[in-house]
Amino acid sequence: MSQYSGKVVFFEGKCFTGRMLEVFGDCENFQDRGFMNRVNSIRVESGAFVCFDHPDFKGQQFILEHGEYPEFQRWNALNDHMGSCRPIRMHGEHYRVELFEEANFAGQFVELCEDCPFLQGRGLVKNCINSIKAYGDGAWVLYEEPNYRGRMYVVERGDYCTHMEWQAQNPNIKSIRRVANYF
Repeated sequence: MSQYSGKVVFFEGKCFTGRMLEVFGDCENFQDRGFMNRVNSIRVESGAFVCFDHPDFKGQQFILEHGEYPEFQRWNALNDHMGSCRPIRMHGEHYRVELFEEANFAGQFVELCEDCPFLQGRGLVKNCINSIKAYGDGAWVLYEEPNYRGRMYVVERGDYCTHMEWQAQNPNIKSIRRVANYF
């Protein structure tokens, strides 16, 4: 289990009904815990989690922060598939990120310490982010569409030389926000 934890409860039914699975750290495969890969509601009681629609932390990512999600549309999913999750590794509340248009930290870049609903409004010429340096204590959520919409990806403290290192299908990132950590 990870040194980072929190508590999240997954329910088979909408509005927190049916069988449930409580998770306090990393869970590589819901089926290994006797829970089918169908989730229709979620309650995050502490921490923040990144969930994946396939086992082994693969597939589309969903970022879940403290709160209730009574149906799968509330966490921006198109269906009820969920196969694994892990806590987002956050160390505090200090945020800073450098976003580069080219791989390996080359090309034009922008530095952020706060949420940005439209990255191209910050002076970036291209419509893509190919590498990232995330500093400080907090984690970030990248979105493929402006105003925090579309497919999402989490980046935690560290260097990401290409978009594939944060499991993106392409480098089209148009908005970014900080992950709030409520314990």
